Amino acid sequence: MPVYEFPRPALTVDVVLLGGRAGKRSVLLVRRAFEPFAGAWALPGGFVDEGERLIDAARRELAEETCLAFTGELEQVGAWGDPGRDPRGWTVSVVFRGDVGAELPVVCGGDDAAEAAWHRIDSAGAVAVPLAFDHAEIVAASLGW
Repeated sequence: MPVYEFPRPALTVDVVLLGGRAGKRSVLLVRRAFEPFAGAWALPGGFVDEGERLIDAARRELAEETCLAFTGELEQVGAWGDPGRDPRGWTVSVVFRGDVGAELPVVCGGDDAAEAAWHRIDSAGAVAVPLAFDHAEIVAASLGW
């Protein structure tokens, strides 16, 4: 195994999945079952497996945590990696955005998510519940993209 001169961050993906009619847009969130932020709402996502493509990791994590096998388009929005964004250590997340359309599909919590639910987004791009990590910033940025 090669020895690297520079430290490497953990790599994660998060998904901003939107849906609903104009003026009544919602984002899909999961309630975290475990620390960090146990009980808090967050975007569906998680760690990328070694050798896994980012888009495949995003679809896998979305399906595992929400019971939704989304086959629509997921577009890469950006990457978030500020120090301290994850209390477990240096983590960089690549974020994808998709849209299910006007009708919100039924979802359920799975894997390490205690619950999954659609949450309304206000006109400023905010969600009424506090979000774990830097996910409020990610949602707002994803809506402006």
